[in-house]
Amino acid sequence: MQKSFLIYFLITLVGFVFIGRLFQLQIIRGESYDPIHNAAVKIEYDYPERGYVYDRNGVLLVANQLSYDVMVQPNQVKPLDTVEFCKLIKITKEDFLKRFKKAENYAPYLPSVFLKQLAKEDFAFLQEKLHKYKGFFIQKRIIRNYPVKVAANVLGYIGEVNENLARKSDYYQQGELIGKDGIEKQYEDLLRGKKGKKYYHRNRFNKVTGSYKNGEYDTLPENGKDLTLTLDIELQAYAQELMKGKRGGIVAIEPSTGEILALVTAPSYDPNMLVGRKRSKNSSILMDPENPERPTYDRGLMGAYPPGSPFKMMNALIGLQENVITEETPFYCNGGYRYGGRKGEFMGCHCGIYGRAVHLKTAIAKSCNSYFSNTYKRIVEKNNKPTEGLNNWNKHVESFGLGNYLGYDLPAGSPGLIPDGNYYDARLNYRWNGSSTISNAIGQGEVLTTPIQLANFTAAIANRGFFYTPHILKKVDNISIDNPDFTKKKITTINKEHFKPVIEAMHEVFKTGTGRWSQVEGIEICGKTGTSENHAIVNGKRIQLEDHSILVAFAPKDNPKIALAIFVENGGYGSTIAAPITSLLIEKYINGKISKANKYREKNMLNLSLQDIYNKQIEKPLEEIASGTK
Repeated sequence: MQKSFLIYFLITLVGFVFIGRLFQLQIIRGESYDPIHNAAVKIEYDYPERGYVYDRNGVLLVANQLSYDVMVQPNQVKPLDTVEFCKLIKITKEDFLKRFKKAENYAPYLPSVFLKQLAKEDFAFLQEKLHKYKGFFIQKRIIRNYPVKVAANVLGYIGEVNENLARKSDYYQQGELIGKDGIEKQYEDLLRGKKGKKYYHRNRFNKVTGSYKNGEYDTLPENGKDLTLTLDIELQAYAQELMKGKRGGIVAIEPSTGEILALVTAPSYDPNMLVGRKRSKNSSILMDPENPERPTYDRGLMGAYPPGSPFKMMNALIGLQENVITEETPFYCNGGYRYGGRKGEFMGCHCGIYGRAVHLKTAIAKSCNSYFSNTYKRIVEKNNKPTEGLNNWNKHVESFGLGNYLGYDLPAGSPGLIPDGNYYDARLNYRWNGSSTISNAIGQGEVLTTPIQLANFTAAIANRGFFYTPHILKKVDNISIDNPDFTKKKITTINKEHFKPVIEAMHEVFKTGTGRWSQVEGIEICGKTGTSENHAIVNGKRIQLEDHSILVAFAPKDNPKIALAIFVENGGYGSTIAAPITSLLIEKYINGKISKANKYREKNMLNLSLQDIYNKQIEKPLEEIASGTK
């Protein structure tokens, strides 16, 4: 009797377990059931149009074009004439087997790209015969087209989703396209839209018999959002033209908003080179780490250089804020600055003022090393506590956005380096002072900045003490963005009244100082030229290379509309290359054209190439040292 009861109980219990499981599968989980893993269901994706991209003036920068991919779902493939199929799609049998194996390893029940981006004539021919090859089908795909062949570093490119990302993602399938760099990567979620899905039911012979559950799970595609960038593509294209034959970076910012007007890296490339079937071949060339030009390396965002003389304005502002100098504080220049005692080191100066007192305005206009060395020493040794003094100096410098990534909306960047007292405490095995780190006074030493950081620093001066985080996105679907990260003022640690004398001195640079040969009639330009020493260490040997040419500027003096930073690698004095390029860009942006009086300047800069210097004085010596022949 007890045994019979136990048997009935167990049968009843098992029955309830099965009923409960069926209830869970069909009722509870049925609403959210994703049929993607059901072998009886075929899925077709309907890809949306990727969002278009425009510049600030409505010029189309990025558009779309149709592409045709051969797709495969391995578990649906039947025995086929591989020789004939390979002829149709123009690949070898070995390539066929390799591609098919890759698709099987990814997921036999999911479609993946077998051959991407067929030519239109191949697509038309293949489509007629594809019914013979079960498991293979054509998938229309949207790929990019770049009507304006500049700003590749800003726009970025799209590439295929790899197997690793596809396995982790609940949205992307292997072989689909995703933003890989620039705004294509930064704003992928906005640009990509949302793909639609159609589910079809298959019978036991794997033939489609109709819509799965009357289309209950089907979804329509949603096109990506159109983006308007802050770029002025005309200014961008002109800047890139001026940088032909040169290496370096240019960043232009609108001070009143933080909007990036131009972001140039040189050399660059046509963004269409990374579109379509030619992408693989071109990318291996463009992204080759042995390529000395490194066209995919964004020097405007990632190039960390000593800022040189433009950094003197920073020390002037900190000196005024810390009350260690005034506008009238005199320092004498005797051809340079001697430090470390009578037999110590000597920092030369080319300001041309010998044995006379130098004041702030003249010191900036003529770029006097002695003046700023004395200023820096007073800042650091204030209260006879160098570590605290340099920590305080560091706080002021970083308030301008130097020494960090700034927070702009592009995926590449470098923080640069702004040392503090703790930095030297950990590295110097002796009691150090201002003289120990004196190169920081003139933007050399350990200080490293990127062009976008210096452009932002210049914008902060133009605004008399504040800046907005630089950014590249202006509108989404023609609606202005309202991102507090980009619309909130960032206030520096320098009081507003200290900017006036520095700005007057920057104006003097273009009136009587080192930038006087690059004036533009009718535009009051405020700026600072710079020449940054350039060394390389190869096999433990330190070699001197051609100096970098630098300039920062803003204009007009009152109500500034543009702030720039220009780095020309190995370009020599800032007044010879960076200054004329700066004045041309300012004139082009503010006046819309280059005046006849400055056409000679434009012609000189457009025709100027430094390639011989790069070949003879950089790459060749490095090769010789590396090989031990020098």
